[in-house]
Amino acid sequence: MAARDRFDRPLRSLRISVTDRCNLRCQYCMPEEEYVWLPRGDILTFEEIGVLVDAFTDAGADRVRLTGGEPLLRKDLPDLIRRLAQKPAIRDLALTTNGMLLADQAAGLREAGLHRLTVSLDTLRADRFRELTRFDGVTAVQHGLAAAREAGFTDLKIDTVVIRGVNDDELVDLLAYGRQAGAEVRFIEYMDVGGATRWSVRDVLSRAEMLRLIGDALGPVTAIEEESSAPADRFRLPDGQTFGIISSTTEPFCRSCDRSRLTADGLWYRCLYAREGTDLRGPLRAGMSRAEIGALIEDIWAARTDRGAEVRLATGDRRPFIPIETLQKEPHLEMHTRGG
Repeated sequence: MAARDRFDRPLRSLRISVTDRCNLRCQYCMPEEEYVWLPRGDILTFEEIGVLVDAFTDAGADRVRLTGGEPLLRKDLPDLIRRLAQKPAIRDLALTTNGMLLADQAAGLREAGLHRLTVSLDTLRADRFRELTRFDGVTAVQHGLAAAREAGFTDLKIDTVVIRGVNDDELVDLLAYGRQAGAEVRFIEYMDVGGATRWSVRDVLSRAEMLRLIGDALGPVTAIEEESSAPADRFRLPDGQTFGIISSTTEPFCRSCDRSRLTADGLWYRCLYAREGTDLRGPLRAGMSRAEIGALIEDIWAARTDRGAEVRLATGDRRPFIPIETLQKEPHLEMHTRGG
């Protein structure tokens, strides 16, 4: 039985950042020039991650997603995947990557037991990719997606953050590419969290606007009715292709959110908008048992009232959530640290 919070939301989905390092510098995540990296000695070992995952599954979690930073930068990552894939309580083991290193690693990830892959890709244009990420790499990401499909990943997803005036003219092209790549595209509203220090409500293309643009180009869009706690609402095009939209900014889904996040150094956050997390690394290294950590997790989750996106929308505070001077002092608020 999963632990439940004050709004009766179960503890089901755990996102684990395995590293805060990244090989891209995306404008909406890492727009500044200098970063404070986590001390190497603070990073959880694979054995420590395994113990904490056991404690979370004892409390009801059954879905794990590995994130970063860029998770494929973590040395020997298939060893961690193999360790987690052997845990019977985990019924879904996924990973989100920017795809830059995926071509060489896809087969190893699949062989280790990874169930699903999500690849971040915000544009198909090489010049725009360079402008958004400060690196060349759109071809490398596409090769990574092809390698993932060849390796046997059948439930591939492409995540695209949509920014007005930046890549909102590529929705139809990205859907066509998703069809070709054998992946379902999920469009994400530009969010006012973490490293989005230049965020403005004027830059947000809403779900309603996305649906209108796609419908005008490809025909009537039909909503797919399904019971799910996944963040994306899913839709079907006349030709049968499906896609998703994650509308965290204009139509938040906090009331059904069952996700929490564990940073690479063991801080546990119950909400993407949370300013403070709970240190689990300290108690673990001090000798706290799996059962004791599991009880701690249950108690903290039971007191959870977080609904950050709803509160931001309701208050009408549409400034960037975290100013740059705060991020420089508190690196755990960065999305590349807590694994957005």
